[in-house]
Amino acid sequence: MHGAVTIRYAFPDDEAGLARLAVLDSAAAPRPPLIVAEVDSELRAALSLADGAVIADPFRPAAALLDLPAARVAQLVAAEQVYGERRSAPPSWRACVVPEDGPRDVRPA
Repeated sequence: MHGAVTIRYAFPDDEAGLARLAVLDSAAAPRPPLIVAEVDSELRAALSLADGAVIADPFRPAAALLDLPAARVAQLVAAEQVYGERRSAPPSWRACVVPEDGPRDVRPA
């Protein structure tokens, strides 16, 4: 993967890019709130904080890219445990901590 990678919360103006990713991935658009991964300002992957669903561009290398949103969620979970408060993330993000075997098809317990 080459280019600048950005991991961030999805915004309302990402709707078209998320719809494009869902079509490319032959999947339904994940439920918001979402963490997205961009490469050079192009959406490449998204992780739902509501239910752990993931979509990604299947025509681009995405294995490492799919791990990044999951790692960010794990950081947010750790921050909540350390500081005892949520920092601008919804309460459902805790359900999206991804197991070591990968981020696909993660469902809340």
